[in-house]
Amino acid sequence: MAAAAHPAPRPMPANDLCEDRVEPSLSIAGRRIGRAHPPLVIAEIGINHGGSLQVAKEMVRMAALAGCEMIKHQTHIIEDEMTEEGKAIFPPNADVSIWEVMERCALSREDEAELKRYTEELGMIWISTPFSRAAADFLEELDVPAYKIGSGEADNLPLIRHIARKGKPVIMSTGMQSIETLGESVAILDAAGVDYALLECTNLYPSPPEIVSLRGVSELRAAFPRAVVGFSDHSIGPEMALASVALGAAILERHYTDTRYRAGPDIINSMDPAELRFLIDRSREIWIAANNPKARSAPEEDVYRFARGSVVADADLPAGHVITEADIWTRRPGSGEIAAREFDKVLGRRLTRAVTRNTQLKWSDLA
Repeated sequence: MAAAAHPAPRPMPANDLCEDRVEPSLSIAGRRIGRAHPPLVIAEIGINHGGSLQVAKEMVRMAALAGCEMIKHQTHIIEDEMTEEGKAIFPPNADVSIWEVMERCALSREDEAELKRYTEELGMIWISTPFSRAAADFLEELDVPAYKIGSGEADNLPLIRHIARKGKPVIMSTGMQSIETLGESVAILDAAGVDYALLECTNLYPSPPEIVSLRGVSELRAAFPRAVVGFSDHSIGPEMALASVALGAAILERHYTDTRYRAGPDIINSMDPAELRFLIDRSREIWIAANNPKARSAPEEDVYRFARGSVVADADLPAGHVITEADIWTRRPGSGEIAAREFDKVLGRRLTRAVTRNTQLKWSDLA
């Protein structure tokens, strides 16, 4: 079964983009990503399946019906990911230790391979975030088309280097980082010669608007011109993600669940299938509008003909009369020969014929 089809807008020519700059792009499994293409919406299942392959598959199935193009998972190989100290660390959005959260929610390697197969069978792209070196190597065995690096690993230089050496595109979230602290991580990606995207992100679940940085999208674009820039959203509702598209975000990533009536640390800021479809549709509309130049469009021509004004006589005027500002005005429709914006060009001209009030003036009426 293929993912639900959407009308495919044609890529924007480079000179139709909002700003005069060369826009970076990358390709993952044949899907072109960048500001010249419709935003890629990534549904992050993450650990919302609670360790159940059956639940994970249902989430994937529902995402496909919503028109999703890409599913993102999380690959946790606990023994290579953390030490025993993790058993004493409790995340703000959980009531058990981070070790126990991951132990409960990690899929087995066999189940993860099956989830990837099932996702691709439904016509979607499957990627995952490796949280350790062993996880990255396992994903390479699965032949993933790209790697996601989470915000917690955005300054993990040895892991970034290990992933970059695999030579595949990288999408890296940048939560908890500044432009300055990202420099070394981006330098590794540049040195490896891989294509990459940087996602503005706030790592609080959920993220209130008081700490979300939409401005971060613009700052990332300015600081890292080789990067495709996107937005990884942990807020409640689609508004922040949609707003980021107008600022140039080419990727939108949000946590996703088949239903919000599930228990789990990320459910509170997860979208359901209806909101996923809404995000896909509305983000494409915003992308199209954000790249339209300031100009009168062809569909507006009929409106323009009646909505604008024409220069008319504001009184009965005799032939030979020299026109003053008190003699003329502008009134709809715009079907007259002299447009309202040409009002001043009529002043001081002599009438070649007598006209009555409200007559639309012509250039031939003026000596």
